[in-house]
Amino acid sequence: MARARLDIQPIEEVQSLKSRTYDALKAAIGTMKIYDAGAELRLDERALSLQFGVSRTPLREALAQLEQEGLVRIAPRRGIYIVRKTKAEILEMITVWAALESMAARLVTQVASDSQIAGLHGLVDTFDSADIDAHMGEYSDANIRFHAAIISLSGCKLIGDITSGLFTHVRAIRQRTIFEKDRARRSIIDHKEIVEALEARNGERAERLVREHTLKLRDHVEQFVQLD
Repeated sequence: MARARLDIQPIEEVQSLKSRTYDALKAAIGTMKIYDAGAELRLDERALSLQFGVSRTPLREALAQLEQEGLVRIAPRRGIYIVRKTKAEILEMITVWAALESMAARLVTQVASDSQIAGLHGLVDTFDSADIDAHMGEYSDANIRFHAAIISLSGCKLIGDITSGLFTHVRAIRQRTIFEKDRARRSIIDHKEIVEALEARNGERAERLVREHTLKLRDHVEQFVQLD
């Protein structure tokens, strides 16, 4: 007589549901314009559960992990809120990003293939500073992908891991400010010079250009952006 078998799902699948919920929620928050005036920062747990098609348990576990990372704040009996950094914190984040991405650019000149570096043209050459106003939305996205690509092409996992913790906030502040004070036109010029330095395998110049480019964002935020 055949022995009855318990229908038990592997533990990995349970953990995977929580992990997938975490990844999806973090990605969704990452696309939000959290530094825009009037941005909705409160999250509805019930609505999220329905949107993701998961029970409250993996959702709460994912939210708890995001709270540990400082991306959300769970206020008992009040709700769940996306965390916005203070202006001082944002300035520090941009400074650290400038240091890390500039080193990543130097590494790109040493380890990336010619074809990988050439791929950056697709994020730069598509846009003309003369008519950028008509394509601002597309350029805003390409601008974010350009900086993420430099980090990725560096081949340095630790730089990738550290910048990942900064990405949501730096991305959001880039997205908000790219429309201000003619920054988009100047950004296109900077990006083209960076790609030229990378293709020339000039690590010192690439590092300097990326650092200066990111610090221009810091200067802009310091002078013109009100966050507190």
